[in-house]
Amino acid sequence: MSNALKNLLDSPDFPEGDAWQRRLCTVHEHVFNEGDSQCDVFVVLSGTVRVVGEVALDDDRSLRPGYSDLGPGTVFGEMCLFDLKPRSGSVVAISDCELGVIPGDILRVYLDAHPEVGYPVLKDLLNTLAERLRTANKRVSSLFAWGLKAHGIDEHL
Repeated sequence: MSNALKNLLDSPDFPEGDAWQRRLCTVHEHVFNEGDSQCDVFVVLSGTVRVVGEVALDDDRSLRPGYSDLGPGTVFGEMCLFDLKPRSGSVVAISDCELGVIPGDILRVYLDAHPEVGYPVLKDLLNTLAERLRTANKRVSSLFAWGLKAHGIDEHL
């Protein structure tokens, strides 16, 4: 967990029970589902969760690949703070875990009212998003290269 977010959760000005809650999840429990509109931000306090998506193969079949496993200290669900759109993936507990749950509206109001805390938290969240985008770009490039090779197109380039 970033120091800024840890400091926020430890701050008496952002008290557990009022500003954020703890949530216990059991293995295979869905934390949230793709398309959900709620905007809570989550921090893994213990255990592991998996980010999954839905890939339609045809009209009757689909896959639910795991994109990433997230362990203690990892933040997820943060994109809704910036775009207020429904969830773009699902998150499932792959072990018993404890999560910190921060309602997005409470977090936005607090960070706006306390820019000395808000700037470092938002900077850390943006660094996390940038890192995840770089990882996604590498995966897309690898899949593109695999597709070219699998279809013999690479020989014509």
